[in-house]
Amino acid sequence: MRSSLDSVVYLNGKVTCAGWAAPEMAGDEVCLTIRKEDGSILDVQVSRVKRADVGQVIYQDASFDKYGLTFSFEPGEMTNCYAVFTSKEHPKDVLEQLIDCPGLLAAYRYQHGIKGRIRRLQRAKSIKDFCLEEKYMDLEPEEKKYAIWYEKQYPGFAKRLKEKTTHFALHPKFSIIVPLYHTPLDFLDDMIQSVQKQTYENWELCLANGSPEDEELDAQVRKYMSKEPRIKYRKLEKNLGIAGNTNEALALATGSYTALLDHDDFLSPNALFEFVKAINENGDADCIYSDEDKVDQEGKLHYFPHFKSDYNPDLLHTNNYICHFFAVKTSIIKKVGGFRPNFDGAQDFDLVLRCIDESKSVVHVPKILYSWRCHKGSTSANTDSKSYAFEAGKRALQEYYDRHGIEAKVDNTFLPGYYKTTYLYTERPLVTIVIPNKDHIEDLDRCVRSLLATKEYTNFEILIIENNSEDQATFDYYEKLKKQDERIRVETWKMDDARHSEKHGFNYAAIQNFAAKKANGEYLLLLNNDTQVIDPDFLVSMVGYARRSDVGAVGAKLLYEDDTVQHAGVIVGVEGVAFHQFLEYPEHDPGYMGRASFSQDLSAVTGACLLIRKKVYEEVGGMDEHLAVSYNDVDLCLKLREAGYLVVYDAFAHLYHYESRSRGYEDSPQKQARLAREAEYMKNKWKHVMGTDPYYNRNLSLKNGYYKLP
Repeated sequence: MRSSLDSVVYLNGKVTCAGWAAPEMAGDEVCLTIRKEDGSILDVQVSRVKRADVGQVIYQDASFDKYGLTFSFEPGEMTNCYAVFTSKEHPKDVLEQLIDCPGLLAAYRYQHGIKGRIRRLQRAKSIKDFCLEEKYMDLEPEEKKYAIWYEKQYPGFAKRLKEKTTHFALHPKFSIIVPLYHTPLDFLDDMIQSVQKQTYENWELCLANGSPEDEELDAQVRKYMSKEPRIKYRKLEKNLGIAGNTNEALALATGSYTALLDHDDFLSPNALFEFVKAINENGDADCIYSDEDKVDQEGKLHYFPHFKSDYNPDLLHTNNYICHFFAVKTSIIKKVGGFRPNFDGAQDFDLVLRCIDESKSVVHVPKILYSWRCHKGSTSANTDSKSYAFEAGKRALQEYYDRHGIEAKVDNTFLPGYYKTTYLYTERPLVTIVIPNKDHIEDLDRCVRSLLATKEYTNFEILIIENNSEDQATFDYYEKLKKQDERIRVETWKMDDARHSEKHGFNYAAIQNFAAKKANGEYLLLLNNDTQVIDPDFLVSMVGYARRSDVGAVGAKLLYEDDTVQHAGVIVGVEGVAFHQFLEYPEHDPGYMGRASFSQDLSAVTGACLLIRKKVYEEVGGMDEHLAVSYNDVDLCLKLREAGYLVVYDAFAHLYHYESRSRGYEDSPQKQARLAREAEYMKNKWKHVMGTDPYYNRNLSLKNGYYKLP
């Protein structure tokens, strides 16, 4: 089915439309209904008109000319309406077009002399865009952008109808469990109705009321039950706390999946549909979670979206980023024993950690499917209201480590609900700190002195790779260093060793591969000579992560001289090949959802300070020497991930990085040409990765790494 509303005008209190609709098969009869956004049908008289141009263009036969139409209707409260086209031969093929009545009214008023709208109307791509600009004109730019984005991505009538008629090979039943406790009736209505509006209809809503004295709440629930057989309800004798009340709701569950929903929040109508779609696309799934946002107390204005990473275990050990909407196989949630009352306030976090322990597949659906209502007293609006919840989260994470026999200590941080993990270990394996150098004695001296000043981790050797220095003072300095500390060695890399560099020039990848062969340590710390240690325990922290068998590489947080961020991890596919997220943010700015200041898994980290086990470096073949200067560190990290290892950004290992002092920026035609060649090489080698970084949400802009909408 193809169609077009060629003209839509508001005149004399009516919306009048003219256009055409052509089904796939010529001769098939078109059916048209006009529906409001709530699905109700308007009484509309449709007139058929001849459109020979449609027959000529669509069917290459002007005799098929019966597909023109006109119709008029009164828009009532000026709500959005939809022209819904179907055909008699193929009634399931639905095509929907928005008839934007509020936008038409705004445009009509503008045409009749209201000033101040002409620029917004000219900027708008459509009348709907103009209407949304009008609706949210008083919001701050980022809030406005998201509010408009949310309305545009919200599934319309035709999309919802299509989802309702979609058939899946796997069609599990979802038990949505909700603990009630003095729930305001309007919040209850929104929550229940959001479940009833689900386009995937194989669900049950399991409610447990921990406020038996609230007769109005009880009566309202029973009113819904009288009309909705999929609602199950248990009125408790007393309040058992949030975990206990939720367990009572869980006891009612009969579905193969259990999903968590709070009593004052609500779901997008496609939430369960998207989860079932993900289950089918991923060949079953044990745990599923989605993106989420917040909504005002009236449930109208959506803001503060959380566009999440795909499954990110180290980020989860920093903060319960999974949160809502979350579903897990009922067999798993019952196997782990449901919710534990001693973790009230962080009972969801504790449950997620235990459920993932029993899961083989954790799937992220990158769509906003859940909305937290922010009102006075809610944790989402006021972090001071439930400080006990953050302490419970700390205990849940510590218990996770204890349960797995992992020697680690969990501490609170400056941001409530975010935690720092310190791995505890007594042995200190030898680390070879590899520092390539060509002249630049001042940079090297500062770097080496800062390393030698660290007392927390002393079992290291400093391997300076001499790279064709020209100043005799450099070689004199090397001799001085070797006499100063027996842990310092110097090895010379010859230009001729650069097999893939132009005219045997500088090749960072070749230098690192040469150094790996000369290193005595179990671990390699690749370190630029223009760095300086800030935190004396940085190596303790980084080795703590690198000791784990599932970790391939560990990167640090690097700062410019003015204490702004130079490196807080790398996003692959942004700005072409790769981008340092939160570049030039203030040091203590947590960034988007804390991701600048807290440890997590990422696709890549910079080679300016990168820790890796030597045998793992050798396992993946070291660095690719086709990448003489740029992207060799990103390529190494992508090879590690392809081999099944995690790449960790350790946000608590801090160093200064006086970037590009040694070699200068890409400030010459030759350097720019080399950068372009290496970028193209990376794009070809990793084309299946570019633009699909699993740790960077697909809804976000690829123009920079600041977690903004396009």
